[in-house]
Amino acid sequence: MIDRTHALPLTRQAAALGISRGAVYYTPRSVSAWDLALMRRIDAVHLDFPFAGARMLRRLLRPEFPGVGRRRISTLMRQMGIAAIAPQPGTSRRHRAHPVFPYLLRHRPITQPNAVWAMDITYIPMAHGFVYLAAVLDWASRRVLSWRVSITLDSAFCVAAVEEAIARYGCPTIFNTDQGAQFTSAAFTGLLLDHGIRISMDGRGCWRDNIFVERLWRSLKYEEVYLHGYDSVAAATGGIGRYFTLYNTRRPHSSLADRTPDEAYFFPLPLAEAA
Repeated sequence: MIDRTHALPLTRQAAALGISRGAVYYTPRSVSAWDLALMRRIDAVHLDFPFAGARMLRRLLRPEFPGVGRRRISTLMRQMGIAAIAPQPGTSRRHRAHPVFPYLLRHRPITQPNAVWAMDITYIPMAHGFVYLAAVLDWASRRVLSWRVSITLDSAFCVAAVEEAIARYGCPTIFNTDQGAQFTSAAFTGLLLDHGIRISMDGRGCWRDNIFVERLWRSLKYEEVYLHGYDSVAAATGGIGRYFTLYNTRRPHSSLADRTPDEAYFFPLPLAEAA
């Protein structure tokens, strides 16, 4: 919309469009190597100390980054989309204008595939830069049904992942997320409601129920992401895809009686045996 070759001054063009002059003159800068290294370590330490906030992370990282302050760590955590796990509404920032749905999983046994799906977003570090990953997980079988990589924290890539999961596997009875703005958006909740799916959102006292997806993130990062310094988004997408194929088809889970997620999803145990 801004034409830098036009005779009308940029200040007049910005005023006519109702935007700040700072947005016109601002030149985007890449994330510094120091910040990328710090974000990589914040991500790793957060997996080991998910209860640690910015103050505790500053103490834990002080030997490696002696000059870093709490505010810098807090800023990077917001940019990464992570927060300390605590009994409070959600681990991501909610949008106050979006509706929040009640939590439906308290005291509900989940033993069969497609009874409950869960979804979350995590930060994936690369050699230069980072991306975000969203995945849809079947609660009972721990199977990754679909996933998407994005360079921005919007709702579009979450919607695309859910659309793929529904197209391939049908609809679950309940879909559980946290109260992040991506999951309370009209596009996301509207998609679920249009398919007759009941929406459940983690609230106060229910934060532990996101542990299944958090455990998936831990396995993914320690067994794949941290072992490879992805040099591009394409490389990150390829590596994550290969890992999820291995995770679903070959990696046994003790919680599934040493079965793979594929076996648990496509050949579920009888209800009596599962109970």
